[in-house]
Amino acid sequence: MAKSHEYKSRLTWDGNLGTGTETYQGYGRDYTVSIEGKPDIRGSADPMFLGNKDLPNPEEWFIAALSSCHMLSYLALCARKGVSVLSYEDNTSGALVFDNDGGGRFEEVTLRPVVTIADPAKLDLAKSLHNDAHHQCYIASSSSAVVRHEAVVTAAAD
Repeated sequence: MAKSHEYKSRLTWDGNLGTGTETYQGYGRDYTVSIEGKPDIRGSADPMFLGNKDLPNPEEWFIAALSSCHMLSYLALCARKGVSVLSYEDNTSGALVFDNDGGGRFEEVTLRPVVTIADPAKLDLAKSLHNDAHHQCYIASSSSAVVRHEAVVTAAAD
């Protein structure tokens, strides 16, 4: 039998400005996500959907979730394989493609991790572990969008 782990969160819409959703322009898009025992997270819609530009939106969270899951999978693999990662940064992008009926989807997300490791002799291994991390990332495995990675791995200078 497969193991499972359940995650829970609560979302509360903060956008009733007095008339609910009577008109498309007449309500706020802000909300709060609560996870027991953790700080609340505020969010909104993308500004193109009349959201608050100062708050993250679900589309940004989606690509951030893919990026952070890949990183955490990669770091764990490196630690298990004896590769000492000294720094990791990722500049992720994804394009939301709209369809004719008002829906849309991410068709592709590109991760661009830039990694520095300690030992130059382990560069090939460190590069190859990005493929393994991609397969072990639960978020990427759950996504219908194609998730690509264009990793750059270097060794620290002596």
